[in-house]
Amino acid sequence: MPNPWDAGSARLLAALGFPALATTSSGFAATLGRLDGTVTRDEALAHAAAIVAAVDVPVSADLENGFAADPGAVADTVRGAVAAGLAGCSIEDFSGDPQSPIYDLGFAAERVAAAAVAAHRDTGLVLTARAENFLHGNPDLADTIARLQAYQEAGADVLYAPGLRDLDDIRRVIAAVDRPVNVLAFPGLAGVAGLAAAGVARISVGGAFSAATIGALNRAARELLDAGTFGFLELAAEGRVQAAAVFGPR
Repeated sequence: MPNPWDAGSARLLAALGFPALATTSSGFAATLGRLDGTVTRDEALAHAAAIVAAVDVPVSADLENGFAADPGAVADTVRGAVAAGLAGCSIEDFSGDPQSPIYDLGFAAERVAAAAVAAHRDTGLVLTARAENFLHGNPDLADTIARLQAYQEAGADVLYAPGLRDLDDIRRVIAAVDRPVNVLAFPGLAGVAGLAAAGVARISVGGAFSAATIGALNRAARELLDAGTFGFLELAAEGRVQAAAVFGPR
């Protein structure tokens, strides 16, 4: 389930044949000239609605930590996801506080429970609960598993611990829970076939496609600025062909 960052990238990925998409908080922030974690709830929901409107496949949204600590406010965010027409959304247990970056387990589970009630009340929105330990300096697999188990009991439909890089760790997570497990693509991680064989149900790329695009732009611009050559036009020609194929009348 790849992660577009605007309507054009969403339409391209859907046209390539991906059956579902998910927004990327870092990719969207980059379109605004910002870093991840600086987008507001209203901005994220409006962005998600624009992606939904751009494609005919289900869309899930990266809604960070629900843009609030309070469980009731997290539920409000999920209700906003329903109103945006999303098929799913994710809520993480990262607090944003450098001194205590991960919410206490009991409180984190309360937040997931509130999100699950809002997600399932009317539409059956697929709720993904994220345990953020490995992205924020606490590579504690036992605690991560305990969190995912608690989020499962709280009503999450999909479980996600971004940052896992070891296939044996991923297998341990999958064996410990009874919900589908999402994995974030990382360098050196087993490919799609290897992850599927381990029992992974869903793979995300996070902001990687967006970052790859920024990297390609940087290379092209440096070539023009430093070398004064136009080698990047070959890749641009490929992009024009794709744009012509995808961005015509729907």
